[in-house]
Amino acid sequence: MKKEDLKDIKLFVLDMDGTIYLSNTLIEGSLDFISHLRKTNKGILFFTNNSSRTGETYVKKLNDMGFDVEDKDVMTSGDVTIKYLQTKYKGKKVYLAATPKVYKSFKEAGIKLVDENPDIVVMTFDTTLTYEKLDKACHYIRNGALFLATHLDINCPTIDGFMPDCGAMCELITKSTEVKPKYLGKPFEETVDMIVESTGYKREEIAFIGDRIYTDVATGVNNGAKGILVLSGETKEEDISKFDTAPDLIFDKAFDMIPYIK
Repeated sequence: MKKEDLKDIKLFVLDMDGTIYLSNTLIEGSLDFISHLRKTNKGILFFTNNSSRTGETYVKKLNDMGFDVEDKDVMTSGDVTIKYLQTKYKGKKVYLAATPKVYKSFKEAGIKLVDENPDIVVMTFDTTLTYEKLDKACHYIRNGALFLATHLDINCPTIDGFMPDCGAMCELITKSTEVKPKYLGKPFEETVDMIVESTGYKREEIAFIGDRIYTDVATGVNNGAKGILVLSGETKEEDISKFDTAPDLIFDKAFDMIPYIK
């Protein structure tokens, strides 16, 4: 893919933390980039693997930063997981490790949440995680519960560095139980399916933009769309050769794409 080919992309699926902001700090040029996409009539979807918060929370955060978005403009790996449970495991009992707001969103979506004898254990990026939750999750998985996780990110970028993410939490459970989860969110097909279904764009018209090769970039490259890396978050230039997945394009930050989007 050439940089000039960006003009043919119709939907830009943007990661948030590490791509347009770091924690609560805007990455330089992010507002100008979103403004340019709108001026050129491009579709915009903010998608984060971060399942510690709900889409509603991200809408408020983005609007507080000046992005002017609506509920339909934001999707999380938690949303993908809810859709997956509704479609594949309707009515099954679920033990969910999640923050209170995310727990509430699963419950309001009709997921049957239980504290004992679940059919399924779902791990999210639970920033309220306790040893009791880990112990219960491991116990239920050892007893045969299906193990699902919202996303595989190991670290979440912050303004001060990184904090352990859902993938790191799942590794602890896997070490204890010898069971690996089925991951959802980016870079898996279930995420692309949900985006195609909800937006109406074809896969080849979509570009996934983010700071991680193994999630953001791989989502596009491995599922018939495009994967574009920005070096404003987790992945640095010297890390690129460590991955099997090659980005279609690489930019220092999202703002640098503006000259090629018409």
